Amino acid sequence: MEAIKTKESRIVSTDQVLSCDLNNYNTLFGGVLMKKLDNVATLSARRHSRVKECVTASTDSIDFLCPIHQTDSVCIESFVTYTGKTSMEIFCKVIAEDMMTGERRMAATAFLTFVALDEKKQPVEVPGIIPETEEEKFLYNTAKDRAEMRRLRRKKSKELAEYITVRKPWDK
Repeated sequence: MEAIKTKESRIVSTDQVLSCDLNNYNTLFGGVLMKKLDNVATLSARRHSRVKECVTASTDSIDFLCPIHQTDSVCIESFVTYTGKTSMEIFCKVIAEDMMTGERRMAATAFLTFVALDEKKQPVEVPGIIPETEEEKFLYNTAKDRAEMRRLRRKKSKELAEYITVRKPWDK
């Protein structure tokens, strides 16, 4: 399977911030941004793997760097930064732009991992990537450390799950 240039998976999506998207601090509600990130990252994963379905395997973190206001537009850029056999790490950056002044600021960053699926909902092999820009190369070269952190976190999550009850609090 031939590797694909990172830029081939790039998705850029820009939206306005509506009043229904705001929290009680009059800034973009984190959950609204999380949904937008997952949607855009899914498109990057599908564009890279060229399959009908990709599922979110994990969200490493969403780091909120500054608030996004109703006077801002919110631009999310996503692309594949690293691939395993069936998985893809997707980087998302969120740029807020004050529509009155034109000031742009990095509002959030996130890493999500997706798995490509075939028609039978089974993982399918994905192409590798070829990073070209300095940003792409940096993210590619630091991806193995993030993958190892993911493996450790998943292991710890499984260990934790063994000790957590699934009973309802009102059950005896």
